[in-house]
Amino acid sequence: MTLLNKALLNVGLVGYGFAGKTFHAPLISACPDLSLHTVVSTRPEAVHADWPEARVVPDLATALADPEIDLVVIATPDALHAEQAEAALNAGKAVVVDKPFALSLADARRVVDLADEKGLFLSVFQNRRWDADFLALKAEIASGRLGRIVTYESHFDRYRPVVRDRWREAPGAGVWQDLGPHLIDQALNLFGRPEGITCDLAIQRDGGLSPDRAHATLRYDGGLRVVLNAAMLIAAPDVRFAVHGSRASFLTSGLDPQEDQLKAGMVPGAPGWGVDPSPPTIVEGETGARTSAPGPAGDYPAYYAAVAKAVRGEGPNPVPPSEALMVMEVLEAGMISSREGREVAL
Repeated sequence: MTLLNKALLNVGLVGYGFAGKTFHAPLISACPDLSLHTVVSTRPEAVHADWPEARVVPDLATALADPEIDLVVIATPDALHAEQAEAALNAGKAVVVDKPFALSLADARRVVDLADEKGLFLSVFQNRRWDADFLALKAEIASGRLGRIVTYESHFDRYRPVVRDRWREAPGAGVWQDLGPHLIDQALNLFGRPEGITCDLAIQRDGGLSPDRAHATLRYDGGLRVVLNAAMLIAAPDVRFAVHGSRASFLTSGLDPQEDQLKAGMVPGAPGWGVDPSPPTIVEGETGARTSAPGPAGDYPAYYAAVAKAVRGEGPNPVPPSEALMVMEVLEAGMISSREGREVAL
C-alpha cells in the first residue's frame, strides 16, 4: 500500500520530553489523517500515562525497522536532529524535524541533500507560523492597512531568573538556538532573506552557561529593519510585536495561548482553541486612533494537517527544506556576528 492511498499515516515520534509530550503527540493525535503509532522513549510509563494505546520502543533503530511507520517525527535534543533525520531518511521514511533543524547549516544542508537524493518528504516544525497574533499581523500587512512596513520588532521575552539543569541551557545552547528559529522563521516568512544581520548574544543570569539574551537586527533594502529579541530576565514582557508602517502601527502583548492550552491538556481544536485573549491594537498614523483588531484563532493543528496532505502528494510542504535552510543561514550568521562584533552579509 502506497502513502498516496493509505487512509491513515502511522507516525513514529522520537523523544517524549517537553516538545514531544506538549506539542507533537497531541497535535499528531488530533489530526484525523495521522495515527500516533509508536513513540521512541526510555520512559514507557510516561508515554502510556498519556497515550495508553501507543507502542513504545527504546531506540530509534527499532522504530525505523517497522514497515508500518510512514512518518518519523524527531523531537529529541538539538544535537541529535541531523543524525536521526539521516537515519530515518535512509530507512525510507518521511521526516519532520523539530526546530532548530540542526546544530549547523552544513549539517542541515546534508540532511536536505539526502532527502532530495531519496525523493522523500522532509519538513521542519515551525508551529509559530500559526500563532494567532502572527496570523493577524499577516492579514493586516496583506490588507495594506499598515502601509509600507519600515520597522518590525518581534520579542520572545520571559522572566526565568533561575538557570535550570536542562540541555536547552547547557553550554553550546541558549535562547538564540531555542527561540531564535521561531523569531527568524516568522520574519523570513513575511519579508524573505535579509541583506545582513547584526546580532548580540549575552549571558545575563547568575550562573548562566549559555546565552540567555539575544538581540538581532536584520537589514533589508528599502530601509526596512527587523529587530528580534529573546531574553530570560524580562519581568515585564509587554511587547510581542511592534510593527510600524507608513500608515499605521500594529501592537500586541503576551504570547499565543496554544502552548498553555496544550500544557493544560486542552484537545487541539476544542471550543476556544487558539483564541487570542489580548487582540492586537492598530494605531492610525494620521489620527492616532487606537482600535482593536482581532484576527483568526491560532491554528497549530494546521501544520500536521498540511504534512499529511503533502506526504500523500496532495498539497505543498508547509515548511519546505529551502525555507528551513534559510532560517539556519540566518541563525548561524547571527552567531558569527555576535562572536566577531560585526554585521554579517547574507
